[in-house]
Amino acid sequence: MGGSPLIGVLALQGDVREHRTMLESLGATVAEVRTPEHLTDIQGLVIPGGESSVMDKLTRLFGLRDPLMKLIGAGIPVLGTCAGMIMVADDIEDAIEGQLSLGGLDATVKRNSFGSQRDSFDVSLAVEGYGPDPVDVSFIRAPAVTRVGEGVHVLAALEDGRIVAVANDTITALAFHPEVTGESRFHTRLIEQARVWHSPTGA
Repeated sequence: MGGSPLIGVLALQGDVREHRTMLESLGATVAEVRTPEHLTDIQGLVIPGGESSVMDKLTRLFGLRDPLMKLIGAGIPVLGTCAGMIMVADDIEDAIEGQLSLGGLDATVKRNSFGSQRDSFDVSLAVEGYGPDPVDVSFIRAPAVTRVGEGVHVLAALEDGRIVAVANDTITALAFHPEVTGESRFHTRLIEQARVWHSPTGA
């Protein structure tokens, strides 16, 4: 499907505006997702940073958990950043009691691997598959991947070995915030994937 794809941004909590601005600057149409009806006809999905435990509770409260899991299972292209990385992981390390993820990515992600807000930092990072130039990104109370399963590729790790970017065929999960520093390559890739994705249900 060509033209301007419709990208949904989960908009219950977190840095929604920054993702919307980035996507629209790249030519996508954006739907802010707060109810199941807002998922209609989307061709790609961003799960933004924020607080993963709150995001989990709100997706259940607003009836979004099952529809989101169905879309992810159907292979919709997904970009998950920071808390979004936690939401798409099959397993969460150091989850709060009762916390659930949406899953879809055979990986384990540790919450707040980099400490508190005071420990936030910016870095230039080489990311496999995104060109020779490093990406300039921000880590803010970031998670990290502690296990990768079958079909999940490591795209980037820090010098200390902590894995901070992974992907499978449909999901890209980042521990950092490219939208904060204006790094557009990840959103560009999502838009490219969204243009050719067709829901098997026609949703």
